[in-house]
Amino acid sequence: MVSSQPLEFDHDDRRRIYEYVERHGAVDPDDAQSELRIDPSGFRHHVAILKRDGRLEAADGTLRVVLDAGAEEEYVADDLEFHVRPAKQEDLSGIVGAIRQVAEEKTYIEAESVADEIDHEEALLRHNELESRMFFVATVDADVVGWVHLHAPELEKLSHTAELTVGVLEEYRGHGLGSHLLSRGLEWAGSRGYERVYQSVPSSNDDAIAFLEEHDWEIEAIREDHYKLNGHYVDEVMLAIEL
Repeated sequence: MVSSQPLEFDHDDRRRIYEYVERHGAVDPDDAQSELRIDPSGFRHHVAILKRDGRLEAADGTLRVVLDAGAEEEYVADDLEFHVRPAKQEDLSGIVGAIRQVAEEKTYIEAESVADEIDHEEALLRHNELESRMFFVATVDADVVGWVHLHAPELEKLSHTAELTVGVLEEYRGHGLGSHLLSRGLEWAGSRGYERVYQSVPSSNDDAIAFLEEHDWEIEAIREDHYKLNGHYVDEVMLAIEL
């Protein structure tokens, strides 16, 4: 089982360029070249090779890490038209806003920590020697109204597992957005070789637990009094699904 291509570079400057882009999410090539202090012709040469090898791509005048995740899909349900697609760096603020809004409703602890992390790092998608991080979004009229996030360690002993969070803004629930997002995320995880996907939610989040169980997830464990929410202890419910 191989969860991702090994990060091997045959030139130190190519590794430095890739790591700079990966760390910043989307970068102006001139800024990267200047910051890394690589001569312009050498920089262009290394970027061309990284593009050829499928490591980097150019989009909207910036360089980005390539995470092959398929195309945008269009759906219509109950006269609501929405799209599900791989997230882009430009979606960062929309995703953070959606996660924080959903987290406030049901105290979605894991999702809230994801929002804090990407907001702090200012890089949405990650793929390095320690972790992979992938997002898909549901959009209505180009606005992010839902997300699915997968985080996977690249450590050998955990490389068969990935952690998932998923959510949809309340006013857009009941149209299948969550199901499509969940399916897209699990499809991506399976295509990358992950065997098991899991997530944890507070026991007070009945809707999330019911949603996952309806999609064949199973409760694996309960950690009593793991969270303290508004002065009250709440159990953690740990769920998982085999791919």
